[in-house]
Amino acid sequence: MSQESESKTRKQRINTKLKSLNWQIVKYRDGLDTSALQCHAVEEYPTANGPADYALFVKGRLLGVVEAKKVAVGAQNVLEQAKRYSRGVFNGIGNWRGYRVPFLYSTNGENIYFLDVRGELNIFREIASFHTADALTEMFEHDQAASYTRLQTTPIKQIERLRPYQEKAIAATESAIVKGKRAMLVAMATGTGKTFLTVAQIYRLLEAKVAKRILFLVDRRALAAQAVRTFASFNTPRGNKFNQEYEVYSQRFQKEDFGDDEQFDPQVLPSSYLTTPQASHTFVYVSTIQRMSINLFGKGSVDVGTNGDIDDESDAEKFDIPIHAFDLIIADECHRGYTTKETSVWRNTLDYFDSLKIGLTATPAVNTLSLFKEVVYRYTTEEAIADGWLVDYEPVYIYSDIRINGAFLQEGEQVGVIDTETGEEIYDELEDEREFSTADIERKITVPDSNRKIIEEIAEYAEKHEEETGLFPRILIFAVNDLPHRSHADQMVGICKEVFGRGDDFVQKITGSPSVDRPLQKIREFRNRPQPKVAVTVDMLTTGVDIPSLEFIVFMRPVKSRILWVQMLGRGTRLCDEINKTHFKIFDCFGGSLIEYFANTTDLKIEPPAKDPVPVGQVIQKIYQNIDRDYHLKSLVKRLHRINRGMNHEARARFADYIPDGDMGRFAGELTERIERDFTNTLNLLQDVGFQDLLENYPRAKQTFIIAYQQEDTVSSEVMIKGQKAEDYLDSFCRFVRENPEQIEAIAILLQRPRDWKTAALNELREKLGQNQFREPELQRATQLVHNKALADIISIVKRAARADEPIYTAVERIERALASVMVGKLFNEEQLKWLGYIQEHLVQNLTIEMDDFEYAPIFERVGGKGKAKKVFSGGLEALIDEINAAIAA
Repeated sequence: MSQESESKTRKQRINTKLKSLNWQIVKYRDGLDTSALQCHAVEEYPTANGPADYALFVKGRLLGVVEAKKVAVGAQNVLEQAKRYSRGVFNGIGNWRGYRVPFLYSTNGENIYFLDVRGELNIFREIASFHTADALTEMFEHDQAASYTRLQTTPIKQIERLRPYQEKAIAATESAIVKGKRAMLVAMATGTGKTFLTVAQIYRLLEAKVAKRILFLVDRRALAAQAVRTFASFNTPRGNKFNQEYEVYSQRFQKEDFGDDEQFDPQVLPSSYLTTPQASHTFVYVSTIQRMSINLFGKGSVDVGTNGDIDDESDAEKFDIPIHAFDLIIADECHRGYTTKETSVWRNTLDYFDSLKIGLTATPAVNTLSLFKEVVYRYTTEEAIADGWLVDYEPVYIYSDIRINGAFLQEGEQVGVIDTETGEEIYDELEDEREFSTADIERKITVPDSNRKIIEEIAEYAEKHEEETGLFPRILIFAVNDLPHRSHADQMVGICKEVFGRGDDFVQKITGSPSVDRPLQKIREFRNRPQPKVAVTVDMLTTGVDIPSLEFIVFMRPVKSRILWVQMLGRGTRLCDEINKTHFKIFDCFGGSLIEYFANTTDLKIEPPAKDPVPVGQVIQKIYQNIDRDYHLKSLVKRLHRINRGMNHEARARFADYIPDGDMGRFAGELTERIERDFTNTLNLLQDVGFQDLLENYPRAKQTFIIAYQQEDTVSSEVMIKGQKAEDYLDSFCRFVRENPEQIEAIAILLQRPRDWKTAALNELREKLGQNQFREPELQRATQLVHNKALADIISIVKRAARADEPIYTAVERIERALASVMVGKLFNEEQLKWLGYIQEHLVQNLTIEMDDFEYAPIFERVGGKGKAKKVFSGGLEALIDEINAAIAA
């Protein structure tokens, strides 16, 4: 390849690419009438600085210059030559700082670089293909400066219901666009309304005409359906719905994917909008990344997954789509790409289009940062919890001997053996001991007793929750897999139905498996309807799906990816005022090891994706090309040993056509020596197409799955507060209080000077405690667990930490006692007693009262405020509230 000449590169590579986009290639000649050229690439076009390799004419206008080099030459810096030709053009259509042609390209036939010289701050970018003539016309005629002016002069607050951090995110994104950024990332905590933010952002960009054809990418059909609903319900500043002002298209859905009470929009994007984009088109298209990848690259471009939990995009087709089909792509939940294969789907799809790109994620990772270059706005989970937009979690450690230590089967133990291909089960008696690691549980073996006891343990928490709140908690269980004939999800559904005992509809499986009827409808029912209350999933509900009423999340599957962990936790962080949700529970069925493993992660720690194996053919090609040969040879030997362990007798017979006796183990062991001794013949064998196909698709040994009916598990649990047992958490708080009475004024007031108790002291107390990991909700929960006292007030908690004999009161009890002590020996008339009732109601919520509260607190404002209160208490109001505050703190 390195010997390929420039003329050959131009003829076989560059000309082919241009012709595929309907460019007609003509040689320059004297007297050529360029005004008649409609869609032509003129070779060797003369300029004052030498001939340009290609000049691109559209409707008589010279819009582009292409500088070509042979394939062995790097193309990026060759743009400098294209710049020179642009300055030297005789009949340019404009003048931009000396440039007479606006659009410049450099290419070696494989890589193409592009620069729009009109904007002084513009920089070059690599593109997947050349632009069409229509694309150049549209770019040239678009008044970008006017669009940016409209964007910057339109107040963000015109859009209702935006939260302050969402307004900041929009402002940061738009500022980056105006500064010429082409790719950017918005990192916002799960549950903070990224979809609504996106719809608002899209509306503003459409209104300003910054973008016209917008692709909104998600990674789940459920998220696509959710996005369509959000567009349909979005209120514009004109009082319309979004889709009344702009066209909104989606991929094909089923009617049942939407509820009876929800608008079902059947507008499927016409394929012509993809294949023949028009400047007159203005629309939003909502699609999954998987479908768009198939549209671009075909069905082989996406993986079907390994857990049996996948979305079905079998109706998607491949189209010929130009790179300017969209001028803005917004990728929601773009953290997805836990493996290299998944990441490549995102990368290939996003890199294909020449557009602005905005990524949205809760969990930036190496792959997302490489795709979107930089984070322009961050809003973390901790910030959202502190601001009151999300709720925190309470961990519960489930201790299962089987989950923590694995399973050990004794000789003579009776087991069920499942044929994973047919589902046939035979009962067998073990002839020898067998040991299974924790990683084998639900993959090679299942222990029904363990699964049942874990659910029985969780059921106790659910029943206690129902007793305390009057509502059974909505529960999401993450199972290990949903594979045919050994589905952990199916087993958990059956056990949950039996243990909870509330009917068949009470528990449902929600996965992408073909065994699930209408999964998107089931998601909607789980979110909106009284039943199901319990859902079992694998991957389908890990990301993006909005279920605010979720209160229990159960991890029965191990998790190794921080990104996946944060996303799974995010299912529970959303507020739900309808059920007065204050927090949610995480059940770690691995003895707390998951929570502890991820304890020190943050929303912005970057993590590389897991690597997928490189195809064996590529490994062999690296060896042949002597590219890091030792490394790739070791990799190939390991791969061959793995094949030897996993193949069946049929594979051995087929391999015998290539290697002696089909003995792959021996072949792998001798391979290094054979390559040293006989490189040519050994590589000829390795490069044989049939041999390579067999290495990838060899008949596998039949897998079996064991059901250990006689294994018993020991299961227990405990609630954890900030990673500690409740007793230990309160002990650490006791030490903190006893060691800091002088450093924290509010503690000293409570313990020594109750007459100085004021609102400022209470605020300081809460702030300082929170800064030291002692937030009031956690202290209340720990007090409830240890002392069996729910909703203890912060004063009681601090006093009990300092002195073990102090009683613990709720806020209601403390205020009742304080007012009772203040009223002893005093006479109050009927109106004063009524006002004391108002004061009591205020204090239960606030624990202090001051004169200004009578001016501004709504409960006092509506009955006359400070002036009325002073009059009612005949000038004794200030002394009364001082006495009340002291009694509260006493």
